[in-house]
Amino acid sequence: MTQDNGPMAGATKIRVDRLDEGALWRVTLASPKGNVIDETMTAELTELFALATAERKLKAVVLGAEGSHFSFGASVEEHRAEQVAGMLAGFHALFRAIAASGVPVVAGTRGFCLGGGLELVAFCHHVVAHPGATFGQPEISLGVIAPVASVILAERLGRGAADDLLISGRNVKAEEALRLGLVDELADDPDEAALAWARGHLLPKSASSLRFATRAARLAFMRRFDRDIAELETLYHDELMKTDDANEGIAAFLEKRDPVWRNA
Repeated sequence: MTQDNGPMAGATKIRVDRLDEGALWRVTLASPKGNVIDETMTAELTELFALATAERKLKAVVLGAEGSHFSFGASVEEHRAEQVAGMLAGFHALFRAIAASGVPVVAGTRGFCLGGGLELVAFCHHVVAHPGATFGQPEISLGVIAPVASVILAERLGRGAADDLLISGRNVKAEEALRLGLVDELADDPDEAALAWARGHLLPKSASSLRFATRAARLAFMRRFDRDIAELETLYHDELMKTDDANEGIAAFLEKRDPVWRNA
């Protein structure tokens, strides 16, 4: 195994290590304790997958995080009405970049994996979780919605389980997440287990053929994703953010108080 500096040495919120002579990239969210996926982290991840597209020998990105938690989710501050359109456009561009790269993505998670963090994990091809990990889409508790999760969770879990998580906003522990299909395996060291899965199952394969297999496996889904995410983005900033309760939910979270809903 070889390890050297990653392709984004100037990045501030992610760390990239090239392993196995560049065939694997270990990408670490490096903004603990919450690893909040803000505009900067989103841009760095998007750039990373754009770079990955041209790396002919790259066979997988293995995603993990510093600290005790994978991610508390996207930046709530950036959900305010004056910022939300740009935030959504940038965040959704990240998922398009992941898909366009054609590179398989494997994730290792621990602690809390919430909101935008769960959307990122749910978009991966193989997910390993610590037995104590917690997952959830709490956006509804803030009076808003989770566009990416609204598309990907039904694909991954089935409609009933996806509706449950999206509408209730409840958290699930790792064992339930495994039963639901949100994660694929549990391990005491999920980062190393994710890396081991990539080495065992992807490293022996052709990097070129893996790109074709990844694109083929999600061809129909990505057509739906591109269509639905555009519609949901418009729904979010043109309709949802014009309601009192969406703005109240974001304000209440930032002010650390309970929201007062007007149901309008």
